[in-house]
Amino acid sequence: MDARHWLKGIMLAGGLLLAGMVQANISTVPSETYEALGLDRNKATPKQTYEALVKRYKDPAQGAGKGTMGQYWEPIPYSIYLDPATFYKPPTSMREVASRKECVECHSDESPVWVQAWKRSTHANLDKVRNLKPEDPLYYKKAKLEEVEGNLRSLGKLGDKESLKEVGCIDCHVEVNAKKKADHTKDLIMPTADVCGTCHLREFAERESERDTMIWPNGQWPDGRPSHALDYKANVETTVWAAMPQREVAEGCTMCHTNQNKCDSCHTRHEFSAAESRKPEACATCHSGVDHNNWETYSMSKHGKMVAMLGDKWDWEVQLKDAYAKGGQNAPTCAGCHFEYEGEYSHNITRKIRWANYPFVPGIAENISSDWSEARLDSWVVTCTQCHSERFARSYLDLMDKGTLAGLAKYQEAHEIVEKLYKEGNLTGQKTNRPVPPEPEKPGFGIFTQLFWSKGNNPASIELKVLEMAENDLAKMHVGLAHTNPGGWTYTEGWGPINRAYVEIQDEHTKMQEMAALQARVNKLEGKRASLLDLNNPEDKISLGGLGGGMLLAGTLALMGWRKRKQNQA
Repeated sequence: MDARHWLKGIMLAGGLLLAGMVQANISTVPSETYEALGLDRNKATPKQTYEALVKRYKDPAQGAGKGTMGQYWEPIPYSIYLDPATFYKPPTSMREVASRKECVECHSDESPVWVQAWKRSTHANLDKVRNLKPEDPLYYKKAKLEEVEGNLRSLGKLGDKESLKEVGCIDCHVEVNAKKKADHTKDLIMPTADVCGTCHLREFAERESERDTMIWPNGQWPDGRPSHALDYKANVETTVWAAMPQREVAEGCTMCHTNQNKCDSCHTRHEFSAAESRKPEACATCHSGVDHNNWETYSMSKHGKMVAMLGDKWDWEVQLKDAYAKGGQNAPTCAGCHFEYEGEYSHNITRKIRWANYPFVPGIAENISSDWSEARLDSWVVTCTQCHSERFARSYLDLMDKGTLAGLAKYQEAHEIVEKLYKEGNLTGQKTNRPVPPEPEKPGFGIFTQLFWSKGNNPASIELKVLEMAENDLAKMHVGLAHTNPGGWTYTEGWGPINRAYVEIQDEHTKMQEMAALQARVNKLEGKRASLLDLNNPEDKISLGGLGGGMLLAGTLALMGWRKRKQNQA
C-alpha cells in the first residue's frame, strides 16, 4: 500500500471514529439503558450502541418472536405484517429486480398512494432539509439529518464525505443506502423498529429505554411493562390470546400491540410525518375503547376540546419541545404530556407511570404512596406546571389518586362477595356445567380469559360482571380522572357503572342466599338430603334462579303443607 492510500485509510478511520464520538452520549437516553446494555455512555459509539440495542431487541429471551406460548397458536396470513421479523417472507409472485428509480416508477402505477405520500415526506426531500433557514419551524430537522448521517458513518453505511441523497424504497425495504438493485423474491423486507433505528438511533434507543425505566419496585408487573417497547410480548404472553381458536379475533388485539415490532402505528407510512404523529388522533386508534378509553375521556375534557377548537391555529411542524413557546399551543396533547419527563422530551413515555391504567392489579394501589410513586408524581407536577400552579397540580393529582382508590374499594367489596361464592362452589353451574378453558389457560375465578372465552356456565354471569368492573369500569374511572373528564369518572363512565354493577351483584347474591334458605327448608320438611339443584338427569333438573325459582319453591312448600293437612284430617 502506498503512502497516499495509507493516509486515505487513516483519514477514513479517523472520520468514522470522530463521527462515532460526536454521537456517543445520547443525552435523551437514560443511564439505566447504557447500564443494562453494558456500555459506557461517554465512550460508546453509535455503532456499539446500535448493535447492543439490536442484540437485545432480537433476543427471544428478551421478548422477540412468538413467546413462551408459541406452541399453542399459528399465524394467519395477515400476521406477517404484525410481526414481520418472525413471519414475513418476500413475495414469490413479484419477480422484478429493480433499481431505486425503477421502484418509484413502477409503484407510481401499482400503488400510487404510497408514492404520493413518500414524495411529501422528509425522506424524499433531504436537500430541502439541508437548505432550511433558522427561522423555518422545520430547521431542527437539519441537525437531525446530520445526526442520522453520523450514525450511518459509524455503522459503515455512509462514506466520510458522502451525504445521504434520499431515503427511498430500497433503504427501508432492502438495506439503508444500498447501491444494488432489489430482487423482490429475495431481498424484500418489511421494516421493523431496528431498521428504522439504523438511522433514527436516538429515537430507537429512547423507545427501547422503556424496558429499563419501567421497573416496578415490588414486581407488580413484569419489567419493562406496560410500554410500547414490549407491547407485542405483552400480547403473545396472554393465555387467552394464545388459546383462542378464533385467530382473526385475537389478532384484533395484536393490531394495537405492534409498536414493539415496528414504528408505523404512530408514524403512518409512507409519509412518516412528525407533525401527524404529534396530534392526539394519532393515538386514538389504540388508546380507546371499553378497557382504556383514553381518547374518549381526553377528547371530552377541556384540554381535548381546546385542541379541537384551536388546534388548526397551532403550528404542528415545530419540534415537540417548542410546541408551547413557538407553536402557539395552549393546551396539552397526548405527546405533550406523555413524551415529557423533567422538562425533556423523548420516545420513552413510561417514566411517569404510577397506576398503569389498571388499579386492581395486586400491589398497584399499595404502591401509590411509596417513594417510587411519589417521585413519579413529582415529575407529573413538573409537566402540569407548564400551564398550572404547583398547588393546583398537586391538588388535582391528589383528587385523582383518592378518586381511583374509592372506585377500587367499591369493586373490591363486590369482588369479595363473588369470589366467596366461587370458593364455596355456588356459582351458577359451577358443579355441573363449567368446562375447563383451553390450554394454556388454567381453570380459575375471574380470569382475563373469561372476557374473550366462554363455554357453558364458565364464566358465570355474576363472575363476568365483577371481572368487567375491574378490567373495564374501574380502568375507565381511573382514565377519566387522569384525563380530567368529569363525566368520565362520575356518571357516564366509572363510578356510575361501578355502582350499578355493585347493586346488581348484591341483588343476585341476596336472591341466591334466599333460594338456598328456601331449599334448606324444603329439604328439612321432606326429610331428604337430596337437593332440588342436584337431580340425577338433565330432564329432572329445575332452575331456581330469580322470581320463577322462588315461586316454584313457594308452591312446593304450599303443596307440602296441603298434604300434611290432608293427612291430619284423615
